[in-house]
Amino acid sequence: MSTAHTPLIAVTMGDGAGVGPEVIVGALLDESVTARCRPIVLGDVARLRRAAEVTGSRVEVVAVDSVAEAVFASGRINVIDPGLLPPDLPWGEVSPVAGDAAYQYVRLASELALRGEVRGICTAPLNKEALHAAGHLYPGHTELLAQLTGTEEVSMMLSTPKVKVVHVTTHIGLIDAVERIEPGLVERTVLRGYRAIRGSGVSAPRIGVCGINPHAGENGLFGYREEEGKIVPAVEKLRSDGVDVHGPLPADTAFFLASRGDYDLIVAMYHDQGHAPVKLLGIEAGVNVTVGLPVIRTSVDHGTAFDIAGTGKADVDSMVEALNQAAELSAAV
Repeated sequence: MSTAHTPLIAVTMGDGAGVGPEVIVGALLDESVTARCRPIVLGDVARLRRAAEVTGSRVEVVAVDSVAEAVFASGRINVIDPGLLPPDLPWGEVSPVAGDAAYQYVRLASELALRGEVRGICTAPLNKEALHAAGHLYPGHTELLAQLTGTEEVSMMLSTPKVKVVHVTTHIGLIDAVERIEPGLVERTVLRGYRAIRGSGVSAPRIGVCGINPHAGENGLFGYREEEGKIVPAVEKLRSDGVDVHGPLPADTAFFLASRGDYDLIVAMYHDQGHAPVKLLGIEAGVNVTVGLPVIRTSVDHGTAFDIAGTGKADVDSMVEALNQAAELSAAV
C-alpha cells in the first residue's frame, strides 16, 4: 500500500531516560501506524537503537538532516538528531540534560509544524522534574506547545475508546482552578472540544458538562452556587447557539453516562475530575490531544515510567493510538 499521500507526523522522543524511546520504536513497527502516516522522530539515534536492543526489535534507525531526506520503508525509523544526549545516559533517573533535550525536541517539532513541513506532532512523555532542572519552567507539554506556537489559550482533551474529556483547567491547584473558572472560559473550552470531536467525524456531538461541587452543588446545598455563576451561563449560551450541551452535571453521573455512550464528550472543570475516570476507563489506549493549537498534537496518556525504563516492558498501545489519532486528525486538516 502506498503511503506517499499520508500525513507527515513529527514524533518527539520525550525524556531519553524514560520509556519514550522504547514505545516509539515499538509503535513505529506497527503496521496500522505506518499505513496511516509518515513519522519523523525528533530524538537521539543512539538512544533509539538502545531501545530497539532492549525490546528485541529488528529495526533500522537512520539519521536524517531534514524531513525531505526521510525515506519511508518497512522496518526503518527516520530521526532528526540534534546530538543532545550523552551515550552513557542512565535509564530511569532525573537528568537536566535529558530534560533540556526533551524541550529541544518539542521546539524543533513545533518549528517543522509551523513551517508546514509536517501536519501534526505526536509526543512521547517528558519528565517535569527534569524539564524544570534544565531551566524550562512549564507545567507540561500543553503549556509548552502553546507558547512555542504563539497560542493564547488551549485545552487538554483526553481520549479513550470509552470516553473523551476536555478540561477547563489543568495544571493548577484546586483553589486556583475554582477561582479561574468563569463562563467565558467554560464556553471557549466546550467549543474547542466540540470542534475537535466534529473534526474526528461526529457531526453532532453530545456534550456533558460537569459541575464543580459534589452533586453539581445540589441547588446551593454544597458550595457557594459556583455552578449558577460560572457554568450555567455558558451552557445556556452554547445551547442557544445550537450546541447539544447538557449540565452542569454531577461528575460521577456524567462519566457513568459517557461510559455507556450517552455523551461524545465530557467537560471537566479541573485536572483530577477528568483524569481519574479516564485513567480508570482506558489508560492503556488513552491519548492526550491538545485542542486549540494551530497544529495537530497528540500524546500518550502516561508518564516516563522511570521504574521500568530500559527493561523492554513498556506497553506501546497508547503510542500506537496517539499516532493513529494524529494521522486521522491531520488528514482532516
